[in-house]
Amino acid sequence: MRSIVYSSTGTSDVLRLVDRAIPEPGPGQVRVRMLVSGVNPTDWKRRAAQTGPSELAGDVVPDQDGAGVVDALGGGVTGLAVGDRVWIYLAQHESPEGTAQEFTVVVADKAVRLPDSVSFDVGASLGVPAMTAHRALTVHEDGPTRLAPGALAGRTVLVTGGAGAVGHAAIQLAKWAGATVITTVSSEGKAALARAAGADHVIDYTTGDPAAGIRSLAPGGVDIVVDVDIIRNVELVGAVLATRGSVAIYANSGHAATIPMRAFMGLNARLQYVLLYTVGHAALASAAADVTAAAAAGALEVGEEHGLPLTRFPLADTAAAHDAVEGGAVGKVLIDVAS
Repeated sequence: MRSIVYSSTGTSDVLRLVDRAIPEPGPGQVRVRMLVSGVNPTDWKRRAAQTGPSELAGDVVPDQDGAGVVDALGGGVTGLAVGDRVWIYLAQHESPEGTAQEFTVVVADKAVRLPDSVSFDVGASLGVPAMTAHRALTVHEDGPTRLAPGALAGRTVLVTGGAGAVGHAAIQLAKWAGATVITTVSSEGKAALARAAGADHVIDYTTGDPAAGIRSLAPGGVDIVVDVDIIRNVELVGAVLATRGSVAIYANSGHAATIPMRAFMGLNARLQYVLLYTVGHAALASAAADVTAAAAAGALEVGEEHGLPLTRFPLADTAAAHDAVEGGAVGKVLIDVAS
């Protein structure tokens, strides 16, 4: 089978296309014939040793997310059958076998049945972005801990960076769950994408007074913030958060932030860091179930008309796909694994 591998960390030129034997699934595992691999910032950062080990024991196949068809089952696997369409999340976490190859083996829990109505492109775009967004929307002290239609009714959600993959998924999931969604963006082009995703209100944070603009839309403050860059956004967030509000922090632009302690303490605010690798099995299982339900309902569509442009590469050009994500490509970068 064709696989993309790297045996040392570094820039994208460490990635190479090789021919490897098709792996066999062990107990509790499934083998998936990959059709589409999804690329996330965590994938190039892990390859570059920014978020993973710098020394490798052997070949590593990149990419956490993807979609395909179950090809074989290991012993003890229940709930899945050969031929099932599935989406995959965190394939490369605690394993050297990612999704940038024609067949991959994953723990059965990480292969989630993909409803027939949901495309493989959507399936490959779920994983890290949608599950991160789910966690961010379910950490408020007063709940909900699960998402479904009506679960966020009456709540106002602020999504900073609404044109990114996580921001896009957060807008879609929040709207599906009944929230009013405000998002911040840096250009009219990104504003159009956020509106296409379903945001009720879009604020260009590069002009005027974004805090005043948000407060005019939510005089009592926003209940939940899904934040892409707390180091730059901390003052804005402190100015618009409601009493007992939550701030879910899933990314940053540096290593340290100055927190306005008095503002957040006075609000009884909750600052919740979000990282899927350590979030725990229960949270992952809940996210996988709710995200699948939302996708089945048509709430997580992708493509420019839905606010998430797709940029595609063939498997042989995985290095270019990684470079596109590292370079800040707007939307979602997908790799067509199947010829």
